Amino acid sequence: MKLTPRELELLNLIREAPASAPEELARRLGTSRAAVNVHVSSLIRKGALLGRGYLLPTKSRRHVTVVGGANVDFKSRTLAPALPATSNPGTTQQAVGGVGRNIAENLARLGVPVNLISAVGRDALGDFLLSETEKTGVDVRGVLRSVTHPTGTYTAILDATGELLVAVAAMQVMDELTPAALQERRAALSGAQWVITDGNLTPATLTHVLKLAAQANVKTVFEPVSVPKVAHLFSALDAGFAPDVITPNLAELSALTGRDVPDTEQGIRSAALTLHARGVPSVWVRRGARGSALSSPDTLHTFPALPAQVVDVTGAGDAMLATFVAALMEEHPPEQAARLAHAAAALTIESEHTVRPDLTLQSIAERLPAGGE
Repeated sequence: MKLTPRELELLNLIREAPASAPEELARRLGTSRAAVNVHVSSLIRKGALLGRGYLLPTKSRRHVTVVGGANVDFKSRTLAPALPATSNPGTTQQAVGGVGRNIAENLARLGVPVNLISAVGRDALGDFLLSETEKTGVDVRGVLRSVTHPTGTYTAILDATGELLVAVAAMQVMDELTPAALQERRAALSGAQWVITDGNLTPATLTHVLKLAAQANVKTVFEPVSVPKVAHLFSALDAGFAPDVITPNLAELSALTGRDVPDTEQGIRSAALTLHARGVPSVWVRRGARGSALSSPDTLHTFPALPAQVVDVTGAGDAMLATFVAALMEEHPPEQAARLAHAAAALTIESEHTVRPDLTLQSIAERLPAGGE
């Protein structure tokens, strides 16, 4: 849609100084704050702005490469409160999933060019996974097709409220994503602005990914996935290839640091300092309903979880991480990126989909509470 002369004038002012308050914009335009708000709403509708935080669309940027798990999800949900050790009436759905794959799809839906490096079987589930993932805009040419192992599966059991009761991940195919396989795909790593990895990689492969990224001066994120898979990072840390960001929950943070971490600011800060001492610049700790804590060597920031009507909690963390990186690529400060990430999580758990199909930077920015820009 065509912009009016006044809208173009306002947009140019925002481009010059994105942090300007509405009052300052009104003063420079010679108009009222109310008029500025009307023009901003129009610019959002027309796609010239992506939300109340004056997020500007980008004309060009380098891509993100995600190296991690891709599998087919089977989600079963009870129709009533779950009863252990017996059969429960319920429903089952099949969908594409995997932590790395989910993050990649979220990034694609946010308009970020993204490559996926993973491993799937040469079977019907693998064909289904690649086809559905490619439809979302993810480049899947780097996915290895195994003749030895079947495509990975993730089976989740949810109670009637959508909360996860138990899950089983069968991901042996990821063992075929070896350092040699990564070496063949190194161009996708060295050309990226960010590389996101997850705990589904073997220790040797994870170390190699972080080494290649370090050699190319590419920023990296490590998502642990689960407590048992936290140990996959230790070899890389010992070799001096620490990721730029680690995103554990409290249990995973305990496993990373070898201590029982209490859910307090002091406890989280103490554990995070252990990781900072090992070369990790940022530790972003997920605290569930209590929000998150973002630690750097100098400070700790905490963020509340946004209220949401829970439909399905699966995938909320993947949406958070994707939004966090997308916001950093738009040069938002880490604290603002974390706030936007919580808005993405709230939108995701209100959807029955693991990756919300209509997730956009605009919808995320609009979900921020007043004063959260």
